[in-house]
Amino acid sequence: MLSVGCGLAFGQLIAGLSGADSAPHLVVGNTMIDLTPEPVKAWAIRQFGDSDKAVLLAGMAVVIALLSACAGVIARFAPLVGSIIIATFGGLGVLAAVLRPDGDLVRTLPAITAVLVSLGCFAVLIRFARQEAGRAAAQTTAPNPARRRFLVTAATMAGLAGLAVAGGGLLMNRTGIEAARQRISGLLRANPPTPPGADFASDGTPTFITPNRDFYRVDTLLSVPRINPAEWRLRIHGMVDSELDVDFAELTARRSVSRTITMTCVSNEVGGKYVSTAVFTGVPLRELLAEAGVRSGAEQVFSTSWDGYTAGTPVEVLTDPDRDALLAYGMNGVALPAEHGFPVRMVTPGLYGYLSATKWVVDLELTTFDRQTYWEARGWATDAPIKVQSRIDRPAAFERLAPGPVTIAGVAWAQPNGIERVEVRVDGGTWRSAELSTEVNTHTWRMWRLSVELGPGGHSIECRATDKTGQRQTSRRVPPTPNGATGWHSVSCSVSQ
Repeated sequence: MLSVGCGLAFGQLIAGLSGADSAPHLVVGNTMIDLTPEPVKAWAIRQFGDSDKAVLLAGMAVVIALLSACAGVIARFAPLVGSIIIATFGGLGVLAAVLRPDGDLVRTLPAITAVLVSLGCFAVLIRFARQEAGRAAAQTTAPNPARRRFLVTAATMAGLAGLAVAGGGLLMNRTGIEAARQRISGLLRANPPTPPGADFASDGTPTFITPNRDFYRVDTLLSVPRINPAEWRLRIHGMVDSELDVDFAELTARRSVSRTITMTCVSNEVGGKYVSTAVFTGVPLRELLAEAGVRSGAEQVFSTSWDGYTAGTPVEVLTDPDRDALLAYGMNGVALPAEHGFPVRMVTPGLYGYLSATKWVVDLELTTFDRQTYWEARGWATDAPIKVQSRIDRPAAFERLAPGPVTIAGVAWAQPNGIERVEVRVDGGTWRSAELSTEVNTHTWRMWRLSVELGPGGHSIECRATDKTGQRQTSRRVPPTPNGATGWHSVSCSVSQ
């Protein structure tokens, strides 16, 4: 276990020195995410929510520890077999680095280093351990230099591994993005005041604007990319009249706008929490596309993230002036947080994020729908407009309420059309219209509330919404795959005697 730990530690150090976010355990974890079947991913998201990646890392740590321990035990009797076990699983780590979309020599060096260091440390420790075992079998009482060498060597390895981990962590964070974020934040205007009546937070709904720390996060990476904006560039090419190559300084020098937008994840279950609202600041994407000149026949903008993730957004959506899709670099009056795409991400109202909200975006290619994106290749739909949805936030599921009037409250969203009405019914009775919060724009959610009298005992509460086109939320329950969940949200609660 110590030898493998040393290998991983020095692999992280090399990842920091190379400037690549390619620590072996992260590369393996990210590859596992890519190769995991969609039903398993959906189950993990449902079970663990935002903690799914932490659970994966913990599981990997357990597997690595068990394999290392097995290799050590076997090597006491068959050193070559133990070394082969470590080399085999280390080789899988190298293969994982090669298979990454951005795999190259630089990104494989940390994994190769981890294998070589692990094997070297393993050989040294096993030699000393076998010498100690030989002396124990001889039942000698003489001083045991082999044991001392083993302990000193093991302690030295552990110390060097600790230094390597610390050094690798510092080097990986040396990009100075926090200083860059502070400079950019100083150029942004604070969020405008939330209009009166835009939320019913006092009745249990979320605040209208979601704080950055609470904004939902769903992506395919175990670690957050840390990209220096001075090194960031965006290429716009493909079916265009003239290619554009824009750096961060050029982008932020352009005309900027701020738009309040509710974003929703396609993996959000009925009643789920993967929906949030923020004020995004950036450059209208349609202006850059107009400058490049979109050619006839171009159907989608195929966007690529820094890590190789891809998404496809219909051209007609990105060029719609009523949508105001953005290349955003600001969020709620400050620079984008790293976990939400710093330095630049896409934000597109009215489409689920997997089609339209590429974080850490570095490439936009105008092409046709024949080009498959990351999630389309895994069974998700090419076209997925956001469905009419509503959620009950209060009372909570199985909450026990005190006797007296009860305020039922929640949120509803139907971007880009907007919410026209929310209805609530109790115990299968008559649908009643709820009070709606002030509408900020049709690209954002609306809060709702309704005061009712509930008698003692158990109750079931349901809600449904209708958008401004007259489209009513369907009662038919379907899972998120392939283009978003549908169904009425319901909660059960009880009133005490």
